[in-house]
Amino acid sequence: QVQLVESGGGLVQAGGSLRLSCADSGRTISSYHMGWFRQAPGKKREFVAGITWSGGSTYYADSMKGRFTISRDNAKNTVYLQMNSLKSEDTAVYYCAVKVRSGTSWDLERLYQYWGQGTQVTVSS
Repeated sequence: QVQLVESGGGLVQAGGSLRLSCADSGRTISSYHMGWFRQAPGKKREFVAGITWSGGSTYYADSMKGRFTISRDNAKNTVYLQMNSLKSEDTAVYYCAVKVRSGTSWDLERLYQYWGQGTQVTVSS
């Protein structure tokens, strides 16, 4: 059973940076494609970034390109989301999940399973 735990969220000023981590406390996730999503208050959950199991390919939502970087360390069984130049509109709960369905799409929730509990990111303006 995959059990994902996100960490690294917090309160940061606009323009600042945070690095989120997603670790598996159960089985290894090193063989899975992974994704980060976020959900702001009153809004639907949206795709942020994805990474293949090897880390060889990454995918981003257009609004995050150039500011966010997804990476992974399979030896540590951890996926990261480095967030720079944060804006107030980045305030949300951030979730990681395992991409269990194949295909070229990365931004659909239905392609993912085993969601973590989320970590809150609050950006003050």
